[in-house]
Amino acid sequence: MTLSIRLAKALLSTTMIAATLPAAPTMAQQPPSITVAWFGGNWGDAFRACIADPFTKATGVAVKAEIGTSTVTLSKLQQQKGAPTIDVAWMDGGISELALAADVVETLDPAAIPNLANAVPEAVYRSGATTYAVGTGYYSLGLAYNTQKIKTAPTSWNDLWNPAFADAVTIPSPANASGVPFIIFLSKIGGVPTSDLATTFKKIKELKAALFFDSSGAATNAFQSGEAIIGAHFNVGAWDLADKGLPIGFVVPKEGAWAGDTRLHLVKGSAKKEAAEKFINQALTPEASGCLAEKLYLGPSVKNVSVKPETARKLPWGETGSVKSLMLFNWADINALRAGVVDTWNREIARK
Repeated sequence: MTLSIRLAKALLSTTMIAATLPAAPTMAQQPPSITVAWFGGNWGDAFRACIADPFTKATGVAVKAEIGTSTVTLSKLQQQKGAPTIDVAWMDGGISELALAADVVETLDPAAIPNLANAVPEAVYRSGATTYAVGTGYYSLGLAYNTQKIKTAPTSWNDLWNPAFADAVTIPSPANASGVPFIIFLSKIGGVPTSDLATTFKKIKELKAALFFDSSGAATNAFQSGEAIIGAHFNVGAWDLADKGLPIGFVVPKEGAWAGDTRLHLVKGSAKKEAAEKFINQALTPEASGCLAEKLYLGPSVKNVSVKPETARKLPWGETGSVKSLMLFNWADINALRAGVVDTWNREIARK
C-alpha cells in the first residue's frame, strides 16, 4: 500500500512538471528589453511617457531608446540589415517609404497588432498587400517667431527674406525629414515647376540664414538661444517653447503649411518580434494617442481621441479640423526628386 502511494505521488509530480513545460519556452522568449528608435528632445520624452512606460508596466519589457532623426535611423537599419539591433523604429513620412524600398521593415500583422483597427484609414500605410507602417500623429511645418523681437506676426513665407531678419532665420536642411518636401513646397507656392528647381535654390541662396537645421531639436535650440528669431518650425516644437514661457509665436502663413506624420515600423529580422508588435499595439490605443496630442500637439491618428480645447487649437489642423484639412504630399513624387534635391543642396547651399 505504501509503495502504491509513493508511485502515485511520483506520477503526479511528473505530470505536473510536464504540464509546465509548454509554458517554459514562452517565458524564455520574453526579452528583458527591446530597442526603439525615436527622435530626441521633447519627442523622445513624450514617446517614453505615453507609450514606452505603459508598455513596460504592462509587459515587464524595458525599452531602450536609440535617438536619431529619420534619415539617421534609416541609415542604421540599412547598416544592420539581416541582424538588426533596433526592433521598432519611428520614422517620418517619406523616409518611411524609403525604408520599405530598402527592405528593412516588416509587415504589420493585424492579428498580432489588433489595435491597427483603431487607426484612421489615412494612417495605415500599405504597398499592395503589405502594411509597412502606421502613423502615430500628424504635425505641420509653419512659421515660428520671437514675439519680443517681431511685434507684428508674420503672414507669409516671403517674410523670411525680410532684410530686418537677416542672419536670424532658420529653415530645415535635407538631413531633416521635412527638408526635401519643404523645398518642393516652396517651389509649389512660388509657381515653380518641380522639373526645374533652379529658381527655388536661387531664392534659398539669397536667404540670410542663421542655420539650416538637421533636427527639430536644433531648431528649438536656435529659437531658445535667440540665434533664430523667425523660421520654419514644427507646431510641436514651437508650442513646446511657448508652453515653457518663451516668447515664441506660431502661425500658418497665408500660402499654407506643409504637413506630415511620424510613423511606427516593425524592423525586419528583429529577434524580439513578438514584444515589438506588442509595443506597436500599445502605441495605437486612444490613451497613447491622446497623450501624444497633449504633450506634442500631434494630430491624433487613432479614432475616438478627445483632447482639451487648449490642446485642440494647437493641433496641426486647429480646433475643428481633421487629417483631411492638411496639405499632405505624395511621397512617391517627393522621393523621385530627393536625390537631385540633396545633390543640388550639397553643391550650392551646404558649401557656401
